Amino acid sequence: MPQVITGFHQDEHGDWVADLACGHTQHVRHRPPWELRPWVVSEEGRREHLGSVLGCVKCETDEGGFPAPAKTAW
Repeated sequence: MPQVITGFHQDEHGDWVADLACGHTQHVRHRPPWELRPWVVSEEGRREHLGSVLGCVKCETDEGGFPAPAKTAW
């Protein structure tokens, strides 16, 4: 589920974590060639990505790791 990035912090290992509008967090690592996010290593790059959208896996699944039930209009 798309969520806006509201801030960043570092975890206990020094990896950058995005704070999302939904209250969840998501790692945003730059580890070439697997993860390419060179913007995360600079303060300016992180600042430029405030307000960007990331898909929140936790919002799309229940806490057990299974897909959340589909929402209906009725």
